[in-house]
Amino acid sequence: MTDNPTSAPRHVPAAVAAGRADTRLVVIRGNSASGKSSVAQGLRDHYGRGVAIVGQDVIRRSVLREHDTTRGANITLLGRIARHALDAGFHVVLEGILYADRYSHMITSLVRDHRGISACYYLDVPLEATLARHASKADAAYLEQVTDTHLTSWYRKLDLLPGDLETVIPVDSALQDTVARIVRETDLTAAAPAPPSQAKPSQGDSMHLVLMSDPHVAAIPVRDCGEPLVDVRDHGLRVDPRKQDPQGAFAHVREDILARLKHARSLLPAGTDLLFVEGYRPLSLQQRYFTEYRDQLAADHHDWTPEQLHEATSRYVSPPDIAPHSAGSAVDVTLVDQDGHELDLGTRVNASPEESDGACFTHAPNLSDQARRHRTVLLDAMEGAGFTNYGTEFWHFSAGDRYDALMQQEPHARYGPIELA
Repeated sequence: MTDNPTSAPRHVPAAVAAGRADTRLVVIRGNSASGKSSVAQGLRDHYGRGVAIVGQDVIRRSVLREHDTTRGANITLLGRIARHALDAGFHVVLEGILYADRYSHMITSLVRDHRGISACYYLDVPLEATLARHASKADAAYLEQVTDTHLTSWYRKLDLLPGDLETVIPVDSALQDTVARIVRETDLTAAAPAPPSQAKPSQGDSMHLVLMSDPHVAAIPVRDCGEPLVDVRDHGLRVDPRKQDPQGAFAHVREDILARLKHARSLLPAGTDLLFVEGYRPLSLQQRYFTEYRDQLAADHHDWTPEQLHEATSRYVSPPDIAPHSAGSAVDVTLVDQDGHELDLGTRVNASPEESDGACFTHAPNLSDQARRHRTVLLDAMEGAGFTNYGTEFWHFSAGDRYDALMQQEPHARYGPIELA
């Protein structure tokens, strides 16, 4: 058994990785009547929405109605459900008897592949205490169905996972103490989604938007975490070809950005899906976009100073030195129906302020009720997955870059400029 129950976030190959750096995986094992489900519920009660409880009994007995065997279908299904929930941005509590000789490979693989902090606990309750707890249950039908003979035959003393993976919780640890310990050791409270750092601008309140050209954005330091770029086309997302390039760079994002996109999809209402338009953009292409739009503005506004041109350009195209797209941390997305037809969000993706008469601004006033509702759906899903919207472009979202770090009041950015290998 180990004194350090957690495994720190690590880099895991994208093909097998599960979850994000800020998700938590807690495995709670123990004999019947040891208090596993109570601890799991206690963790959810403490944290609130955002904790997925993956219970062995629910899957094995209620869903599959199968016996607990070495090759039971529930073993694989438990692992897949846990991985899917982690990928969707949920913290996961996997609980059950989960005999070590049957479930250890699934559990250790899940812990190994999880990008965030993982912790395994074994609730050590002696057989005598197990029988006493069982007798105190108020459910007469359950007591008749599950007898002391059953509990004795199921009981295994200190059935620990291999590799000193678990922390043993003794029988004298009260429920609230056990929950508090797990919360403390997994930093579950600190992993809660950060509240918005500032009020959202009102409809059409573009004067108070922080632009990419703001010196506060450039002042954010970058400590690149080294996550590679991955191709979203390999992960089941709807991808629009309008920005396609010969190398397929447009379809690449950082690994955690992909996980957040999957989470955002899970938050959309039925019959609605994300349409991925563009992700990674090489610095040379970002420089070209910026220069072309700046020159267009200069031709239309001969009296503007270089500073005015730079600021106006950055409403629509990020300055290359801080561009989230070139860090692989930004995505341009919109909504489609179940047949893949784009929904009305007020203007086309990538429409400039001049072309759209300002309707490209996320909270523009000149929108139909339908377009505003669709934008709200998109915003709720993307922000619910931890993205920050750039208020001059309803379609542009990023996470982990300098702009996002400033908006979320983080001390540094996780992603800086990167080259596609």
